[in-house]
Amino acid sequence: MTAQLADKVQRSFSRSFQTYNDTASQQAWVARKLVSEMRRVGAPSRFDVAFELGCGTGHLTRVLRQSFDLPDLYLNDIAPQARVTADAEKAAFIAGDVRLVEWPARLDLVASASMIQWMEDPARLLQKVADALEPGGWLAMSGFGPLQYQELTQIGSTARAPGLCATDALVAAIEGPLKVLSVGESVRPSYFATPRDVLKYLRRTGVNGRAQGAWTRATLARFEADYVQKFGADGRVHLTYHPVWVIAQKR
Repeated sequence: MTAQLADKVQRSFSRSFQTYNDTASQQAWVARKLVSEMRRVGAPSRFDVAFELGCGTGHLTRVLRQSFDLPDLYLNDIAPQARVTADAEKAAFIAGDVRLVEWPARLDLVASASMIQWMEDPARLLQKVADALEPGGWLAMSGFGPLQYQELTQIGSTARAPGLCATDALVAAIEGPLKVLSVGESVRPSYFATPRDVLKYLRRTGVNGRAQGAWTRATLARFEADYVQKFGADGRVHLTYHPVWVIAQKR
């Protein structure tokens, strides 16, 4: 993610911060799934020093706090408004681009849900996590795969996140320093009454941070007609989510 793109994404998520939490049901599902996978593969009940990347409005933060004892929790997000998540959960907040900020030391857990796809090089971030973890420390990371928003891609949208990657790419980035305990993916459609409702949803969740150009009446009409023709059925249209995740432990 270039500095220019990072600024654009930051502005997009900051604008949508107040509406994101109630709108992002798919992201809430991902957060619950990530923690359930951690527990399934035997995560300990306590992580002394935990660092969450891209905490946003706290979907993952809340589930982590409900499931584990986290006496020293650090939260990061590119949107400064996410500080309220830290305050509400009594955690330290580190604002800024996760690639540039100073990370806490002696990390026992690095967790992140629905953020890594905004990195142009997800593997590099995963390798940084592997280096930062203490021996025996855990990684719990989810992003979105190549089928994410495939409808928009097929009709020419530029809103696609730069770091969409398949599960094998996640595994390849960490195998060796980390032992992979769980890896998985799911293709999950969301349904909307109209294509315009899809656009409203994207705006309310801030995930259109890479979209370029302004809508005109003609381009909006063409978008709606194309979307209904290709992805409409039974009086509604769909938008595909493709969450991917990996759980691993440092050797």
